[in-house]
Amino acid sequence: MTKGFAALCLLLAMAATGSASAQQVDAEREYLACLELARTAPGDAEASARAWEGQGGAGPARHCRAVALARLGRFAESAELLEALIGEVPDQMKPGLLIQAGQAWLMADDTARAYRSQTLALEYRPNDVELLIDRSITLAGLGRFWEAIDDLNRAHDLAQDRVEVYVYRATAYRFVEAFDLAMEDVNRALELEPSHPEGLMERGILRYQEGNIGGAREDWQAVVDVAPNTPAAVAAKENLWRTENRGAPNPAPGG
Repeated sequence: MTKGFAALCLLLAMAATGSASAQQVDAEREYLACLELARTAPGDAEASARAWEGQGGAGPARHCRAVALARLGRFAESAELLEALIGEVPDQMKPGLLIQAGQAWLMADDTARAYRSQTLALEYRPNDVELLIDRSITLAGLGRFWEAIDDLNRAHDLAQDRVEVYVYRATAYRFVEAFDLAMEDVNRALELEPSHPEGLMERGILRYQEGNIGGAREDWQAVVDVAPNTPAAVAAKENLWRTENRGAPNPAPGG
């Protein structure tokens, strides 16, 4: 990530000065120092970036401020600042900023704007598997499960046997009540990675819906065993408790 930030800094500096110079080297040094400060003391970094911007820091200063704002939990402000930078950077840098903006919008619980940023990023990187997976998760959050499946199908075409693709697609299939396809995908995921916590969690839910309570409990117990102290384990423990004490009409999704 630091290399990408440094590249952004240099590209912005070149756009501003028109040529390589000692000024660029100084700008890169200040940029990287600002980013390190954002990691350790984001409040100080945000103030420093504002001051640097006032002194002509331009894009690198605003990008560092966006990183600091995200660290401070001010995700919507961070996302807006990142999107405002899009018009200032070369095309090769735009998808990276859009991806960061999408992540910030998700943290701000603004799924619709996250989807917009991810979709714009995919215009630049239509074959980016990670971005397709990320947008599928966003689409699922919007309840647009068939579109999520479309993105996961594309990701699968580009990168065979990615475990998370099978698991996420299984979940999406479950929500559209394509249960056979869901089970087929989750079984394939667990063939590839037998201890995958989210895969085990998902298969437990599918087994429960089939009426296979023993199989569901077996999968959920495996989640607790292989991934203790995770959100998936918390959900698995809840489902185990429900089935043991009073049934589990709505198993917790986990993950």
